[in-house]
Amino acid sequence: MNNNTLDLTESKSTEELYLDGPLFAKMAQGGAAQLRSNADEVNKLNVFPVPDGDTGDNMRMTIESGIAALESLESHNNLAEVLNTLSRGMLLGARGNSGVILSQLFAGMAKGLANCEKADAATIGQAMLIGVKQAYNSVMTPTEGTILTVAREATEYTVAKITPETTIRSMFSDLISEMHASLQRTPEILAVLKQAGVIDSGGAGLFYIMDGFNRVLNGEELHVGELNTQAATSAPAEDIDLDAFGPDSEMVYGYCTELLLRLQTKKVDLATFDESVIRNFLMEIGDSIVTFRVDSIVKIHVHTKTPDAVLTFCRQFGEFLKVKIENMSLQHNETLNEDAPKKEIAIPAEKKRYGVVAVASGAGIETVFSELGVDVVVSGGQTQNPSTNDFLDAFAQINAEHIFVFPNNGNILLAARQAAEIYTEATIHVLESKDLGAGYVAVSSMDLNEQDVDAILEQAAEAMQHAKTGVISPSIRDAELDGVHIKNGDFIGFVGKHMYVSESEKNAAAAGLLSHMVTDESYLLTVFCGKETTDEESERLQEYVEETYPDMEAYFIEGDQDVYPYIFIVE
Repeated sequence: MNNNTLDLTESKSTEELYLDGPLFAKMAQGGAAQLRSNADEVNKLNVFPVPDGDTGDNMRMTIESGIAALESLESHNNLAEVLNTLSRGMLLGARGNSGVILSQLFAGMAKGLANCEKADAATIGQAMLIGVKQAYNSVMTPTEGTILTVAREATEYTVAKITPETTIRSMFSDLISEMHASLQRTPEILAVLKQAGVIDSGGAGLFYIMDGFNRVLNGEELHVGELNTQAATSAPAEDIDLDAFGPDSEMVYGYCTELLLRLQTKKVDLATFDESVIRNFLMEIGDSIVTFRVDSIVKIHVHTKTPDAVLTFCRQFGEFLKVKIENMSLQHNETLNEDAPKKEIAIPAEKKRYGVVAVASGAGIETVFSELGVDVVVSGGQTQNPSTNDFLDAFAQINAEHIFVFPNNGNILLAARQAAEIYTEATIHVLESKDLGAGYVAVSSMDLNEQDVDAILEQAAEAMQHAKTGVISPSIRDAELDGVHIKNGDFIGFVGKHMYVSESEKNAAAAGLLSHMVTDESYLLTVFCGKETTDEESERLQEYVEETYPDMEAYFIEGDQDVYPYIFIVE
């Protein structure tokens, strides 16, 4: 992480004193490119030595969603418009806690630079302070020693040094210098980082973004390349069989039609426009309808035999940013449209009282949640955090007054909350299920015949308190955590943030972890077996559980999850 030095003796031209739209757009692209080049390094800055580090990928996909949004602008001449478009794209594409915090940081900056065609260092500095404040406010309990600290300390240091003579280049030089220093201090602030021997991963991601900003200011050419705003573990699209629809074929299934519509002030009043007029029209000509609005953008998805009618109708309200029309006869089991919801459901015409959304990873686990009554299972978890937009898509598939959301992962909670703040078609209740077990027992205990929403929420919260979730994972490096000596390649077992065991053999680690999880009060054990667990291993563990804990009821389920050979839920 080396900084570029600046020659501050050179004369200060007007251009050096102001930041405009075209330059900022190039800086944003440079920041995304620099993070992409170092995303793997950021991923490895994981407190636990397990193969689930995804902070670098989450932050990369977040900022690249913003860069993709910039492509919709006809011109980058206006700084406020560029930053507003970038931040809006980042808000929708935000993944993981660090990605959400990053999007909020830029959203606050966009507010601070509203109506600015260009800005000097002092104005930018104040906008950055607003961004830091908004980022802190996005977290219910901010933790120091994280990306928040790195952003705050670097911004406060930089703003304190600004004078009327400060150039944009010297300001970012100060920013990147202090950001690097602040990042090195994070282990001294957050004990868990010091114990693991790493610096904060989110802070490192932010450093690389700002380092890219700084490099562009110093004349380097950094190009983000082909954008990829999808999770790294997303399944590749299937090949299209063009022969599935020949010269004599008859259109039966229609077209999967998706639009991003930018409302235009010359066509509608943005303050009063009600997007339900679009939804009502789509219900007349198609099904599998998803519509929601974010600021001046309306996202539309419909299956119809007349996509031309959709285009004609929608264009009376604005212009298209993105259009995808695909013949569904050429599609296989699921849509080839990478942005459309993976699992579409028939949306009931009559609004029901309650709906449920849960996040799960692994075909077996997803099936279990569906069988428990979850309306939409958002595919995701460790290494595949869903975005704000993924949650918005899920909400739009449920015609309900109240929607209960179970993120089932602490690193997904902020994205779910951010989506809840944006969505207006239902009251969204995001429950703090920070692990799979919490969500599993809460969904199992919910009585959706209860008319009192608060009673359901209390019921779920109570159930989550009585569940413990432990996981077994292969270790990817040597470490010493919570008094446990870990060797690279061993199998480790932990609950929450506490490490309990490290063993060379998978089932030995499982037995060791269960000895710490099961108490005299425990009565039920659910075990989700992962992709890397063989039938023989799971059968041997089941025999061990039956012999060791004869009074406890145990269920072994093929979860088919990645990363973790075993997930234990003890009640």
